[in-house]
Amino acid sequence: MLESNTQGAAPLIGFNDIRIQSIDGWEDFLHEGEAYLKTAHGAHAKERKVFTPEILYNIIAMAIEKFVMAALMKYGALPYNHTMGDLVEAMEETFPGALGEIKDKVLALDRYQEICDVDAFMIRPPKAEEIAGMLEITAQLQTLTYTLIHEKTL
Repeated sequence: MLESNTQGAAPLIGFNDIRIQSIDGWEDFLHEGEAYLKTAHGAHAKERKVFTPEILYNIIAMAIEKFVMAALMKYGALPYNHTMGDLVEAMEETFPGALGEIKDKVLALDRYQEICDVDAFMIRPPKAEEIAGMLEITAQLQTLTYTLIHEKTL
């Protein structure tokens, strides 16, 4: 026959008792995102020819990646990969619904480059007139990142 535990059972913890630990370096990602966005804004405003729409797209994509990584790492999460689709998926899993109306706009940025699969490699440079919209999306994501970093409790 089983003996009873006279000391009592250990208390159970719930999901609200679990504390998420930030991943070191999230602040670096945030600052790098700010620097990439500042560079893209400045180059676009000055219409410097060396910053082609393709180069600006890639700088903007780096800013987006850095902002998403900062938010995710602050909350102890990482994406599966670094395509726009993977970054959006990780944001949706970690901060459900937070992307709101910019979700589809960020996902649409993947249509310019498919570089992960060597056999299906494709680059379609954006048009110059598309860059302003990309900068706006990135600025919205920057604002969201600041909000998530400061509001989400660990």
